[in-house]
Amino acid sequence: MNQNFLKYQAQTSPYPLGMEVSHAEGSYIYDTKNNKYLDLVAGVSACSLGHRNQRVNDAIKDQLDKYSHVMVYGEYSQSPAVEYCKLLASLLPQPLETTYLVNSGTEATEGALKLARRVTGRSALVSCYDAYHGNTMGSMSVMGFEERKRAFRPLIPDVSFIRFNNVEDLQKITTQTAGVILESIQGGAGFIEPANGYLKKVRERCNETGTLMIIDEIQPGFGRTGKLFGFENYDVVPDIVILGKGMGGGMPVGAFTASSEMMSLLSENPKLGHITTFGGHPVIAAACLATLREITETSMMEQTLVKEALFRQLLVHPLIEEIRGRGLMLAAMTPSAEITNQVILQCQDKGVILFWLLFEGRAVRITPPLTISEEEIREGCAIILKVLDEIEAAQ
Repeated sequence: MNQNFLKYQAQTSPYPLGMEVSHAEGSYIYDTKNNKYLDLVAGVSACSLGHRNQRVNDAIKDQLDKYSHVMVYGEYSQSPAVEYCKLLASLLPQPLETTYLVNSGTEATEGALKLARRVTGRSALVSCYDAYHGNTMGSMSVMGFEERKRAFRPLIPDVSFIRFNNVEDLQKITTQTAGVILESIQGGAGFIEPANGYLKKVRERCNETGTLMIIDEIQPGFGRTGKLFGFENYDVVPDIVILGKGMGGGMPVGAFTASSEMMSLLSENPKLGHITTFGGHPVIAAACLATLREITETSMMEQTLVKEALFRQLLVHPLIEEIRGRGLMLAAMTPSAEITNQVILQCQDKGVILFWLLFEGRAVRITPPLTISEEEIREGCAIILKVLDEIEAAQ
């Protein structure tokens, strides 16, 4: 492993995987020894069109030849950002029509929480146990996993938690609640889908109490579940939607979208209610626009469900207890965290990149680029099954 990487670049854990990357293309990443790895993680759901997508690269290069950053967000009209927000509005249900572009998913969460408080004049927020919405202070405050946030307390006050898919807990949403924030599919918890009309029941409770419903689409969004956004699978429309990850085709970006009436409140009383220097960066916005066009102008979204079915058909093994999730947001559940660790590490040794989920140690993340081919799925699954056979034989 590159010792300069360990010495000079801050680490997130004591044991980084440490692959030294040379280049990447399509569904593959190559290391500096020219080993080839099938990428079934896609930068943790971010590289929705795979690596070095031609349409995205061309859009980036074209914009670089015109201008890059010219002014703090919101002062100048810059066509890549304007065109992107316009296209996004045409694809979202009403009244979700006005988008604030930021730099990451966690910043989008921060903006959404501020907007909920600004619109309602209330302070209380409700989130879910085992939820993950980012890692800055506000986002961490609505993270439902105490072990990861205990060391950073005190966090923002007036946050309470409910159990995902538990209808009785919805009574904790009251007329004092500014917003309830949920993932359309819980990510870090193990790719848990809403069941029995749960999101519709949350919507109804929000309507009853005047609470804003905030849906986090940072991971399920942009075609990964077979719809452009995960909430579309469950027949609800949120008041605020949070975007990120696959939005930029591998470029760093986030956004939150609401009605124009709500969003206008961030521009007065006080002015600059939310502000960012680099949000809406023209080069990033050009990448987002190319990504969104590619996803919506092809059969890519529909194909995610076909590819999901193939993964489920192939990944049958005694050490896979179930496969959770939808589309190309899948988690193969093994009997233990120890087995999951072995699967991920041994698959990388054999040329397949898998990864963990944040809070569910038994889950093997399978979130490949939406562009992955059937042949590549078969290649990856064959290696996963071979590793599982070897682990089972060694028990």
